Amino acid sequence: MEEMCEDVFSADHDRPLSKSGRVDAVKVSLKLQELGWIPELILCSDAARTKETLKIMQEQVQELVEAEIHFFPSFYSIAAMDGQTAEHLQKIICRYSKDEILTVMCMGHNRGWEEAASMFSGASIELKTCNAALLEAAGKSWEEAFAAAGFGGWKLHGIVKPSS
Repeated sequence: MEEMCEDVFSADHDRPLSKSGRVDAVKVSLKLQELGWIPELILCSDAARTKETLKIMQEQVQELVEAEIHFFPSFYSIAAMDGQTAEHLQKIICRYSKDEILTVMCMGHNRGWEEAASMFSGASIELKTCNAALLEAAGKSWEEAFAAAGFGGWKLHGIVKPSS
């Protein structure tokens, strides 16, 4: 039984992006560019479809190519564990970001990402496939921003959706 679960996990992790996912990646990347939410650091799941989404976004928006990028297997697995994604994201952002980096994009999977965005903002946030929650906190460092905003203190600027 354990081997069967690993096969299902591996198959989903390696699943390619769908045709509609490719179209949505283009739309969301252009909307982020239009809004001026271009990250200097991208922290991304190492799942095949997430990496493909990032590649498509980089083909659309040159500034995304210039961002520092790190891939994490944990972004895939942690999203399935209730209540752990927000804390994990905080640790990874603080570990990989420099104080002069103002915008970080984290790319991952639901249900954990929706839960993390809700925990950071203090609002109930619904994130569908290829949605981006635009969150902001103030501080002279990422550690300070997380300490000051805590859970529930991040400002939600909006949700970017391919269809809106």
